[in-house]
Amino acid sequence: MKHDLGTAAIGGGIGGLLDALYATLVWGVWLGSNPAGVWQGVAAGLLGKEAASAGGNATALLGLALHFFIAFLMALAYVLASKRLPVLTARPWLMGAFYGVVLFVVMNFVVVPLTPIGWRTPTPMGAFRALVPHVVFVGPAIALAAARRRSYAGMHAPAPSSS
Repeated sequence: MKHDLGTAAIGGGIGGLLDALYATLVWGVWLGSNPAGVWQGVAAGLLGKEAASAGGNATALLGLALHFFIAFLMALAYVLASKRLPVLTARPWLMGAFYGVVLFVVMNFVVVPLTPIGWRTPTPMGAFRALVPHVVFVGPAIALAAARRRSYAGMHAPAPSSS
């Protein structure tokens, strides 16, 4: 289990970092003018919009921490599932992209509507912009970390004894 947690930390950390950079640049700089507002928006899922906005940099940091915690949990689920479904590590690019779609759907159509943020009907372009980093960064980073760990474990497994 220790190796599973480490693999999830690596995959979730890399995927989370790439997604955080994407979100900050696209949503906070290119489409907005407040990068901290992106992360306050994540914190709003826990605190509500008004409290998250009023919290300044502290709630932005909370949102960023929540983002990485969620990425870790996403990665841990994949790592644990890959132990029972070897295709997840045999085809990491394909399965990672597919997992990115699954993560996008679950986060946007299940998790977020259950938070204080509630349901928001996405625009097609907004949905596309939110889907891209999950398919390109998050899912593949998680799948590649799991595949690398499986490959490493296979190389370092004890040789079968001949009796």
